[in-house]
Amino acid sequence: MLLSAAAAGALAQANPALYEGTDRLERLIAGAKKEGELSLYTSAQADDIGAVAKAFEQKYGVKVNMWRAGSEKVLQRAVTEARGGRFTVDVVETNGPEMEMLHREQLEQRVNSPHLADLIPAAIRPHGEWVGTRLNVFALAYNTRLVRKQDLPKSYEDLAHPRWKGKLGIEADDADWLAGVFAQLGEARGVRIFREIVAANGISVRRGHTLLTQLVVSGEVPLALTVYNYKAEQLKAQGAPIEWFAIGSAVARPNGVAVMRRAPHAHAAVLFYDFEISEEGQRILAKRDFVPTNRKIDTPLNKIALTLVDPKVMLDDHDKWTKLYEDLFLRQK
Repeated sequence: MLLSAAAAGALAQANPALYEGTDRLERLIAGAKKEGELSLYTSAQADDIGAVAKAFEQKYGVKVNMWRAGSEKVLQRAVTEARGGRFTVDVVETNGPEMEMLHREQLEQRVNSPHLADLIPAAIRPHGEWVGTRLNVFALAYNTRLVRKQDLPKSYEDLAHPRWKGKLGIEADDADWLAGVFAQLGEARGVRIFREIVAANGISVRRGHTLLTQLVVSGEVPLALTVYNYKAEQLKAQGAPIEWFAIGSAVARPNGVAVMRRAPHAHAAVLFYDFEISEEGQRILAKRDFVPTNRKIDTPLNKIALTLVDPKVMLDDHDKWTKLYEDLFLRQK
């Protein structure tokens, strides 16, 4: 349905996220400059998402006020504030399951962005209220000074070999990785394999993917099962003795961005959303070794076979996978 000029202008002002007119970008920029700032809640590393925020600020002259915490705390703060009638956040940028929960809380706003057409299908949610900006690809990583490449496991069963005793590590909260691995192995077989690994060699459990990756570099954990490949690639580029690899298809989880339904700086929020998923914003993420979802960006980090974990499935079956993960790794005897 075609809107009159007056109606289109009213829509653009009332809800810039839905406006699709040819002057969309000009209206967003003008509105964002009047607003002058936006509030971003994120679980990304400050220097990583900070690179995107800095480029956005330089391009549009709109300040990004960033608050960073773990994904669970980002979700908790956004929900708690909304339930209390405080609408201070404009954009949330965090892990897929938490983004999906914000959708279920009816806090997100669908955005009719022209950049959506450039994204891989897995980045688009059916409801359209958040979109995948990059993939967290789980990979195994090893210290290249302590582990020889020819000794690397070719299957998960190989991790039960005596050479790995006391050398394995895993992150404390990777139930979604387990779901992706078991999708390939089969649940019964997967449980048997990892019980055998834990019984034979033990697996050190650490909290935080960045910490786990750093422990690989230091040699405290010679071989880790669940690091993010972008972080291993970053440290490797800095000269650290680390390399990553995959067994089977690497498990990937989408991270996403959403404009909040009651965003106090709506034009700036939509403009930032557009920027992060645009070719320009995605190229910034790729330079920091993330796996972007924009098909226009070429990166070696997404050239491996991937198994994507659906955030909706992880929410609906969260208790099952969390319990299984804890039983296997957090309650080692």
